[in-house]
Amino acid sequence: MATDQYHEPPSELSEETRTFARMCASLSEEAEAIGWYEQRIAVEKDAAAEAIMRDSLAEEYKHFSMELEFLLRAKPQWRETARGILFKDGDIVKHGEAAEEAASD
Repeated sequence: MATDQYHEPPSELSEETRTFARMCASLSEEAEAIGWYEQRIAVEKDAAAEAIMRDSLAEEYKHFSMELEFLLRAKPQWRETARGILFKDGDIVKHGEAAEEAASD
């Protein structure tokens, strides 16, 4: 069993914590795949190949979003922080600072 996603002995972690760690690893993998597809699409000359890659990229967006939602549901403080940042116009850093402060109150 692979354990490089854990920083503590897996046998000492609850099932909930192990699931959370797996979902965090999956989210990272989806983000990496999104980056790879963006690069591949940027240089692909064959229209059919590019269309397939764009379809695959859409799947990665979906998977990333589902995994993020799972994690946000598991951690209310994270969700509250995200609410203060995501889908807002304006300065991302300022929204982040305000959201972090509000979520920790």
